[in-house]
Amino acid sequence: MTIGLGGGSTIGYLISYIKESELNVKVVTPSFKTASLCIENGLQVVPTWSVSNIDIAFDGCDEVDEELNALKSGGGIHTKEKIIASMSREYILLVDESKFVRELEFNHPVVLEIIPESKGYVELIIRDLGGEPKMRSSEAKDGITITDNGLFLIDAFFDKNKISSIEKLNQDLNSIVGIVDTSLFYNIATKVIVASNEEIKVIERKVN
Repeated sequence: MTIGLGGGSTIGYLISYIKESELNVKVVTPSFKTASLCIENGLQVVPTWSVSNIDIAFDGCDEVDEELNALKSGGGIHTKEKIIASMSREYILLVDESKFVRELEFNHPVVLEIIPESKGYVELIIRDLGGEPKMRSSEAKDGITITDNGLFLIDAFFDKNKISSIEKLNQDLNSIVGIVDTSLFYNIATKVIVASNEEIKVIERKVN
C-alpha cells in the first residue's frame, strides 16, 4: 500500500515501527527530513506527483480539537501536507494529550503560504479579519523565509475570542487572492490518535 507520512518527531517513531514490522509500503512525504529517515530505514519513498491516491496518511499538528479541526505552524510545508491529506482515504493525526483541546485555542498562528506579490494585500485583509500578520523571517537573504515552492510565509495571529466560526475563518482565508493555502486543517482529518501516560484514545470525526 501507499502511505503518507508528515513531519515531526512522532512520525519518526512510526517509521521505526514500520521497519520493525517489515511492512511492504511505499511512502510519500512533504518533509525532506522524513524522506531521509525513511531511506535510512530501508523504506521506499516515491514522489507525491507519481501517485493519484493514498491508502492512509499520518501526520502531527500543534493543536487539534474535538471536531478534528487542526492547526499546523512549524515547518511551512502545510500546502504539500494538505495535498497528501486530500489524496488519502484516511488522514490520521498523531498527538499527545497536550495538543488535544475542546476547541482550537489559536495559541499558534495560522500560517499562510502566499504569492510574493500579494504580501501587502494579504496583510491588509488579515487585519480586516481581526488578525495580526507577521512575515516569517529567516537568516537568509533579505531575512524572508522562502518555501520549497518559492513562496512567502505569513504567520497570522488570531484571538480565539474574536473568531465567530472556524468554518467561516477557513472560508475567509481561502477566499483571499494570493493565498495558496493555510495551515488551518478544517474538515480534513478523519481520525486523531491521542496518547497520554494512561491510555491511547482514537477519536473519529463525526459525520453529519
